[in-house]
Amino acid sequence: MRYSVVSSLLLLIVGLSWAQNKVSPAGSTTSIGPQKHLVCYYDSSSFVKEGLGKMVIDDLEPALQFCTYLVYGYAGIERDSYKAVSMNQNLDLDLGKGLYRSVTRLKRKYPHLKVLLSVGGDKDIETGEDAKDLPNKYLELLENPTGRMRFINTAYALVKTYGFDGLDVAWQFNKNKPKKVHSGLGSLWKGFKKTFTGDHIVDENAETHKEQYTALMRELKNEFRPENLLLSATVLPNVNSSLFYDVPSVMNYVDFVNLAAFDFYTPERNPELADLPAPLYPLPERNPEFSVDSQVQYWLRQGCPASKLNVGVPTYGRPWKMTDDSGLTGVPPVPKVENEAPQGPNTLIPGLYSWQEVCSLLPNTNNMYSKGADAPLAKVLDPQKKSGVYAYRVADKKGKNGIWVGYEDPDTGAEKAGYVKTLNLGGIALYDLSLDDFRGLCTGDKYPILRAVKYRLVN
Repeated sequence: MRYSVVSSLLLLIVGLSWAQNKVSPAGSTTSIGPQKHLVCYYDSSSFVKEGLGKMVIDDLEPALQFCTYLVYGYAGIERDSYKAVSMNQNLDLDLGKGLYRSVTRLKRKYPHLKVLLSVGGDKDIETGEDAKDLPNKYLELLENPTGRMRFINTAYALVKTYGFDGLDVAWQFNKNKPKKVHSGLGSLWKGFKKTFTGDHIVDENAETHKEQYTALMRELKNEFRPENLLLSATVLPNVNSSLFYDVPSVMNYVDFVNLAAFDFYTPERNPELADLPAPLYPLPERNPEFSVDSQVQYWLRQGCPASKLNVGVPTYGRPWKMTDDSGLTGVPPVPKVENEAPQGPNTLIPGLYSWQEVCSLLPNTNNMYSKGADAPLAKVLDPQKKSGVYAYRVADKKGKNGIWVGYEDPDTGAEKAGYVKTLNLGGIALYDLSLDDFRGLCTGDKYPILRAVKYRLVN
């Protein structure tokens, strides 16, 4: 499937320019100035998928020439013991498929690459009837000095045993609660106005947990420093940085911070209102904090060195089902939607389409004459390069086949890389490789978003 002839030509130009700039597999470049980080997240659960969503080592390798860091996701925390543990021992550990070691061994072929193990990442989700009633174990660990040391010792053991270069701490703090929007743009703004600081009590002990998290990062760094191991922090979507991160203190202990500035709107959090998930700049009549720039500026104001701050870029879209009450224009915010968009055929994740799945829904030679549920979506560009792109198909007379999806593509990813260069930030953190078009089904080029981001960072 073809994203567009223009995009294909652009990617060809990217490849030619890449050669002219002498970007080697080792990631070196003739560009002037310090190299920007390109932190690539790899969700190892993609290894056990079936069909076109399955990503094995051979699929991962083509990305590594572009990445400066590879973050293996995800380890978790064992409740009560507070040990850092593999969440799929049959996949990760030597007693199973040994994927930990298979991935870290890739450094032999790509010596420029540093591989970190990530803990948490919103993937450490407990299941079962009582799971929702259990307290947040990530907060409980912070409150327990013995538990903190047990976590540090076991995390260190995993990192050292399997040849990782360090640890990424994607701590699962409590998230802001989304506000229910009743009607009108004015009420939309009023409803979200206090979300960042919060009129809902996200965590009544937030100040204590902030201090304890800082202590955890200090203790981790003290353990890692003699071995020269890396330590990074990932700020997950919809986590209130002002509540949980003592920025000046934490920056003393981390090599960099990955700011997941996206998923401001998702079908799960906002089932009745569709909107752009990751705008670069604040949108009119919205909470201004729901933008990349607002999140970045907060961290910079709090004393985070620009060179240590990486901007998160997703490689996926967020789809909603449009109903016959959602209107005909598709202009966001779109009311009267439902969290029931069809699942992507490869990812099979509710409320999420990989870039390849989004691309297949856009106009192309395979769907140009299709009707109904197979008809292409209308793509709406972002000429000012501030809000992001979306595509939609209005519901038919029976209220069916309507879809609205806000997403990231190679062009918007490149715009965010340009933003990083303009502010002289550390780089880009890409979430994640398994959701980019790693098979090259859309344009013929594998990892088109990754490539576009890398090219913009070095040119």
